[in-house]
Amino acid sequence: MEENNHMVHQNGDVDTNKVENVMGRMSSERKDDILQNFNSFKNYLGDKMELGQKLGMNEEMLAKTAEKVAGYLAANEEPRNREEYLLQQLWLSGEQDQRHQLAHLLVRMVQKEQ
Repeated sequence: MEENNHMVHQNGDVDTNKVENVMGRMSSERKDDILQNFNSFKNYLGDKMELGQKLGMNEEMLAKTAEKVAGYLAANEEPRNREEYLLQQLWLSGEQDQRHQLAHLLVRMVQKEQ
């Protein structure tokens, strides 16, 4: 697959605008595996956060990426459990700055568990 289809480029640059494209290419089976329970979701998010950190992303960049992913999930995926439902409702109820703070909290939650 060409590099311009990826969110992270070989030179380490991250294009958070491609999150929707990347998420949209994921198979429904893979999404179901990730979203089947909250622990699976946190593990997936943790793996991606760890990769981002290895690529030199700071917390702000991780939060911006988490914000894009959360926005995609809130708009395109039905929650599969109570925790995802709560996150979706918080996301949909919040203003832009509150959503950004929620993304930071998600990053910190996952980092604490690594």
